[in-house]
Amino acid sequence: MPASADPIPARAARLDPRPLLWLLVALSLATMNAPQDIWDTIRHLRVPDTDDAMRLVAVRDLLAGQGWYDNVQYRFLPPGGVPSHWSRLVDAPIAGLILALTPLAGRTLAEGLAAALWPALLFALYCGVLHRGTRARFGSRAAVLAVIAATQTLGVGIQFAAGRVDHHNVQIIAILGLSFCMIHGGFRSGLVGGGLAALSLAVGLEGLPSIAPAALFLVGDWCLRGRPALPVLAGFGLGLGIAAPILFAVQTDPGLWGAPRCDALSLPWLWIALGGLLFAVSAAAAGDRLGSMRARAALAAACGAILLVGFALAFPTCLGGPFPDMPPLVRTRWLLTVNEMASLPKFIARGQWEALVFYPVVLLAAFAATWMAWRGPQRRAWSVAALFLWPGLILGLFEFRGLYIASGFVPLVAGAVLDRALAQEAGARAGLPRWGLALLGGCLVSSLWMAPALLAEALAPAARTAPDPAGAVACRSEAALAPLGALPPGTVLAPIVMGPAILLHTPHRIVAAPYHRAIPGLIAAIGGLGGTQADLERVLTTFAIRYVVACPARPAENLQAEPAFATRLVDGAARYDRLELLDLPGPLKVWRVKPEPLRAGAGRAG
Repeated sequence: MPASADPIPARAARLDPRPLLWLLVALSLATMNAPQDIWDTIRHLRVPDTDDAMRLVAVRDLLAGQGWYDNVQYRFLPPGGVPSHWSRLVDAPIAGLILALTPLAGRTLAEGLAAALWPALLFALYCGVLHRGTRARFGSRAAVLAVIAATQTLGVGIQFAAGRVDHHNVQIIAILGLSFCMIHGGFRSGLVGGGLAALSLAVGLEGLPSIAPAALFLVGDWCLRGRPALPVLAGFGLGLGIAAPILFAVQTDPGLWGAPRCDALSLPWLWIALGGLLFAVSAAAAGDRLGSMRARAALAAACGAILLVGFALAFPTCLGGPFPDMPPLVRTRWLLTVNEMASLPKFIARGQWEALVFYPVVLLAAFAATWMAWRGPQRRAWSVAALFLWPGLILGLFEFRGLYIASGFVPLVAGAVLDRALAQEAGARAGLPRWGLALLGGCLVSSLWMAPALLAEALAPAARTAPDPAGAVACRSEAALAPLGALPPGTVLAPIVMGPAILLHTPHRIVAAPYHRAIPGLIAAIGGLGGTQADLERVLTTFAIRYVVACPARPAENLQAEPAFATRLVDGAARYDRLELLDLPGPLKVWRVKPEPLRAGAGRAG
């Protein structure tokens, strides 16, 4: 029988695993979002975050005729409103989707469909960029594995979930595209990469900690290698230096072109972009006259010094970060309590074990990319991946949002590592045994880290001191806010986290929402809901409040030793004659503010 045994391994050798991998891709894509979440987004405009709600409010205003350059939210801290630092470049395509779907589904349903479709379309684009870039360097199988890993990387999934119309997903795509341009090299790739960097900055400055190391990498590569590294550096400088001012002009009111803003693309950051352009032009013009590494490094150091000194002299306020004028009360009582600004030690101290799903995979990916850059082939690709992973991880230890862009590179590393584990020569090529690569690749799949997170939650439930997110979400839902929306329009004093949902689901105006440009409203909400009766009375009068709204599941933080007066109102332990409790269904407690001024001694503890 030996002659008949040979065809079996021959047929097995011809089996192509790619159809199976693509089947896994389809299955993973189909299970990324729970059907109920998609349905709730379409029918009830359920969105994951306050920023998503505020984005939809801005899109509605744009569709209602508010000017392209007019980014003021007039129902927020009326009558003047609050100017937003967000980009119309993200508002426009969402508005276009709503306009296209309205004739087919009606305006209300079109908004829900757009909120569900926009992140799905962006995730398709992300997967396309990821697949193409990974295939060019690591092969088609690694590219498919990377796409599968992307569907299982929760740091990516939460940014492309149904209803996620915020701008972080756009930035992830732009920075990932920039990385592949850097890996490929050449003038055209550098030009595209510079344009993508400019797009990321125009959408939001969160990408700056990734773009700055990318620029330094290209400069350092040119200092070391000279002419071979010049085309991509020149292209990047030209793309960034030209695209950034164009995008700035497209989205910024000409009357504000001279206003420096530390939290958005404006003069301080255009100075950096144009400085990079001049440096790239100088390096290209010098050509072979800078033949030594020392000469090139001297030019880079001189230009860098001029750029940084000029920035410090012209825009000293921005040296303190994007929130230079934030009062300590707002910083401690609001900013540092927001999850995306929380540090890893704070997550652990508050028993938020879900953080275990996000940090380990970025850490492992950073180490893996660094190891491969040292020992394996495709060293430039691995070096660039490590370049974007490490800054995100380090920043993420102090601010969770640092992981947003870094998480977008985890699937690239996971796909390449898993492909090497499947390769015949894996151990010899990577310096690790196949089982080690397989274990590493498996640990880069963040959904597997749900197990230790759930175990920690089960073993130490008492350690959780963070506010219950489910309670806050319930208070922000369309159903919870419907009774409030049926009341005559007025200005609402509500918990900060509820502000955007009130704007989205009701016709009312608000005092507070989680945005740093609205400091007076933040102070009013913190003091009015967390302070004494006198504090609440002062806010009611100053801001002409018509309704006070409380979410019993998320009471305000106390500013003094005893419970806040508003919290005691919710519990029925205090009374205030100026507030009339309304009998409304749902989880919220709503009071109407009586128009007459408070008489002396009208408020009393009960």
